[in-house]
Amino acid sequence: MNSIVLFKNNLRINDNPPLFYASQYQNKLLPIYIYDNINIKKELGGASKYWLFNALKSLNKSLNNNLLFLKGDTSYILKDIVKKHSISNIFCEKPFLKNEIILFEKLKTELSNYNVNINFYNCTLLWDPQSILKKDHTPYKVFTPFYKKGCLESVIPDRPLGLPNKLNFLNVSNETKIEDLNLLSKYKWYTKLNNLWSITEESANNILDIFLIKKIYNYKKGRDYPASNLTSKLSPYIRFGMISINKIWHSLKNLSIDENITHFESELGWRDFSYYLLYHFPHMETNNLQTKFNNFKWENSIEKFNAWKAGKTGYPIIDASMKELWETGYMHNRMRMVTASFLVKNLLIDWKLGERWFWECLLDADYASNIAGWQWAAGTGADAAPYFRIFNPILQGEKFDSNGEYTLKYLPELKSVPIKLLQKPWEFNSSNLKYVNPIIDLKDSRDNALYQYSLIK
Repeated sequence: MNSIVLFKNNLRINDNPPLFYASQYQNKLLPIYIYDNINIKKELGGASKYWLFNALKSLNKSLNNNLLFLKGDTSYILKDIVKKHSISNIFCEKPFLKNEIILFEKLKTELSNYNVNINFYNCTLLWDPQSILKKDHTPYKVFTPFYKKGCLESVIPDRPLGLPNKLNFLNVSNETKIEDLNLLSKYKWYTKLNNLWSITEESANNILDIFLIKKIYNYKKGRDYPASNLTSKLSPYIRFGMISINKIWHSLKNLSIDENITHFESELGWRDFSYYLLYHFPHMETNNLQTKFNNFKWENSIEKFNAWKAGKTGYPIIDASMKELWETGYMHNRMRMVTASFLVKNLLIDWKLGERWFWECLLDADYASNIAGWQWAAGTGADAAPYFRIFNPILQGEKFDSNGEYTLKYLPELKSVPIKLLQKPWEFNSSNLKYVNPIIDLKDSRDNALYQYSLIK
C-alpha cells in the first residue's frame, strides 16, 4: 500500500510532521500539492502567488522533483488518486480555518469508505486552538491572558522533529508542471522582487540564524524603527511553512532569556492568537467581531482609497510605507499599524478594503493575521486598540524616522526638504517641490472619526 503526503502551508523538509511520520512507514510516498481554487474563501493575492511559486520550486527540488502539482477541488483530486494508486494513508496539515475544517471532515468520512486513513498534524501553530480555554471553558478574547495564562501555562510547544527518514517515492508518471498552477502573472511585475528575496528553505534557516546572532538582543526597541533592519524578516517564510514555528520557538529557548527574546516570543504568540480567534469566532473572517461597528458610518471614498494605495496622501511616512509595500512586497510592522490607522480612522474607510489590499500586495499575507491585525487597528476586533488611539503620521515619522532615511528611500523627491520639515513638507516654501498636498486635515479627520464613533458607543 502507498501513502500520500499532502503539502499545504508546510512547504519544508525539516520538522514537517506529515512528511516525517509518513517516512516511518514502509509505504511508498506520493508527495502532492493541490492549488485548490474551488474550496477557498479568498484567492491568493499576486504577491503571495509569486512567493508560493518559488517556495514550491524549492520544495520540489528537495523532494528530488517528485512533487505532484495539481489544481482544483481537493476532495475530487484526492479521491481520484486514492483509487488509481492504492493509497492507504494520507498525511497532512491539520486545518484550523472553518471552511478547511469542514472540507477535510467531509473528506475523512468519504475516504473511510475506501479504507483510507487521514492523519492530521499541527504544522503551523505553537498551540492547538482547541487546547487553550479559560477556566469556564470559553475562549479568550484578550491577547495577554490568552498568551500568559492560556499558552505559557499550557503544554510546551512540540520540539522539532528534524529531517525525515529516507524517502521512498511512488513512481508515477508526472505530467504536471508547476506552471500549470498559473501562479505567475504574464506581466512579470514580480521580477523586481527576485533580487530582494531568496525563497528557499535553506534561506529561511539562514535568516533565522542571522537574526538570533546579530539582531535579537536589539529587537524590542529596534523593531520600531523602519530603517534599522532589526526585524526578523521571517514572516513570509513562516506564512508558507518554509521554516518550522516550533524550530523558531525552541531556538529562542537556547538563548539567554531577556526582554528582547520574550517580546519576540509574544509576537509569535500573537500569530497563534489570530488563528485562535478565527477558529473560535469564524464570523470575524468577514464581519466585525465587535458587532456595534456594524452600524459605523464609513465614508469609503474611492478617491481617497486610491490615493492611499498609490502612496499619494501627502503624508510622507504613509506614502513611503505604501511605496515600500508596492516595491518590495513587504512593509515594516510599525508602518502597517500607522497606515492602517490612517485608512480606517483619518480616511474613514472600512478595514475590509485595506485588508484586501494588503492581501493582494504582501508576500507574507497570512489569512488569519491579516484579518486580526486589521480588526485590531480598526478597533473592531478582539483586544483592539481603543478607538481613540489614532496614530498621528507626522509624529510617528518624526519619532521613528528622525533622520528621514526610510522616508527618503521611497520618496526621493523630498530630498530638498529640511529634515525638521520632512514629515510636513507643505510648510517648506518651495515652488520646485513635486509632492502632493495632504488629502485630509489631521485634526478635522480625527474629530470626525471620534464623532462617528460616539454615535455607536
